[in-house]
Amino acid sequence: MKSSLVWAAIALVAVIEAASAQEPAFPSRQIRIYGQGMGSTADYLSRYLAQRLHERWGQAVIVDSKSGAGGTIPADAVAKSPPDGYNLLMGHAGPFVSAVSLYGKTLPYDPLRDFEPITMVATGVTVLVVHPSLPVSNAQEFIAYARQKGNLPYGSAGNGTISHLTGELLKSVTGVPLEHIPYKSAGNALTALLAGEVPVSFLSPLTAHAQLKSGRVRALAVSSATRFPGAPDVPSAAEAGIPGMEAKLWFGLFAAAKTPPTVVATLNRDITAILRAPDTHDTFLKQGVSASASTPDELRDWVKSELARWTPIIQKAGIKAD
Repeated sequence: MKSSLVWAAIALVAVIEAASAQEPAFPSRQIRIYGQGMGSTADYLSRYLAQRLHERWGQAVIVDSKSGAGGTIPADAVAKSPPDGYNLLMGHAGPFVSAVSLYGKTLPYDPLRDFEPITMVATGVTVLVVHPSLPVSNAQEFIAYARQKGNLPYGSAGNGTISHLTGELLKSVTGVPLEHIPYKSAGNALTALLAGEVPVSFLSPLTAHAQLKSGRVRALAVSSATRFPGAPDVPSAAEAGIPGMEAKLWFGLFAAAKTPPTVVATLNRDITAILRAPDTHDTFLKQGVSASASTPDELRDWVKSELARWTPIIQKAGIKAD
């Protein structure tokens, strides 16, 4: 009897090992990155990584520009995808932090429970930008103009995105009345600003890079206490006379929860190698963001810290999903 059990156990181990041996190494087929809206910083970063990963792996890596609801639509798509690493999300504050307060129990996923962090990808700032037709040349003139006009509309990349939160921070620290107009993505918000639909917005230097260079939009301040290396000519919030308007832009890559640790490790190893390369560092900084590789645990801890920081601010300010 004991002998039969031993042989049965040996046979089972052999079957498992044979199955493992037949399983192709990751990645063995096309990978999809949900980049969250054409023209956005998340979209640019997704496309950059997609090209570099394709070169590294020899596998197709495509970018899905699904957007909407502050990034929660693509986030939900990845949360519900098979946990195999073939569907990745370029996450940010909108779907991972603000959405928890904005949507409450109706949010179809949990940002900590339903995702496997891979690595931080980039960090940066948002820029207070205005249409050149506005008769203002600096932040203090803008604040005075906004007070005079009352309920000046500002465009954001969507409910709960960092561009939305930065606008609400400006309202909070200055008392300026502004009306929030959410768009489906940062690219859509920029298009609206250029068309004069809204006179002001809060955008990543990367999103508005070409327009800032050409003078089609005017930058008044970045959302940090000091000048940002990716936009050295733009005054810091403190220099602009609006201390307290500090909000960090961040983007991290996530897979569905329960993605195998070996797959997570492969993704982290190869993507962080790309992010730490000097050419990536220089390319990102020229576009207005900093390459910021991390471990999966560091990214998970960052999301937790951002939830702890922003949840009470969002609730106190009464920010709603417009």
